[in-house]
Amino acid sequence: MAAVLKDPKLLPAPAPIHQLHHYAYRARDAEETRHFYEDILGLPLYHIIQSDHVPSTGEYCPYTHFFFRLQDGSFIAFFDLGNDEAALPSPNTPAWVNHISFRVDSQQALRDMKERLEANGIEVLGITDHHIFHSIYFFDPNGVRLELTAQLADEFQMLQESKTAHARLAEWTARKEQWRADRAAGKVAEPLKPQRNDRPEVAAKR
Repeated sequence: MAAVLKDPKLLPAPAPIHQLHHYAYRARDAEETRHFYEDILGLPLYHIIQSDHVPSTGEYCPYTHFFFRLQDGSFIAFFDLGNDEAALPSPNTPAWVNHISFRVDSQQALRDMKERLEANGIEVLGITDHHIFHSIYFFDPNGVRLELTAQLADEFQMLQESKTAHARLAEWTARKEQWRADRAAGKVAEPLKPQRNDRPEVAAKR
């Protein structure tokens, strides 16, 4: 049954969304994942839900759903489906695109975590300079790409950044509409490039 569209003016205002509650991934093995997140990253195992049917869909799929708590009360969670299979990578998306980033307190904390991860045999990329923050990147045992981030910009600088975000996205959208029209007419073959390069130093190193 199709949803009935209502006049937006008659709808309630959006409820305040305070923070991320949890982000869930598939885990190959619950204990392997627990060791990584609790023993190495320091996120405590906090909650487990187990069942043989999925509450939202009703389908039969036995699982153990387990949660690790961050300092702000949010969680990263996993499903062990009991068959020792990890999630497959997306065939059309580079491995660096889909990831989740956790914020740490300082650049020293970032360096300390890099040392700790590498001491546990985990390959780490970075420290990478993103101007407003520094980051390191690595993969968990399930192939999930993770980022640890130390924020450099203060709240005022981030507020200034926010003032141009809509205009920049609108410009990208307009250019993408033209790119789609050109592609439909057989005029372009390459993906659309952004109107501005915020990281020119990266290309200069190549």
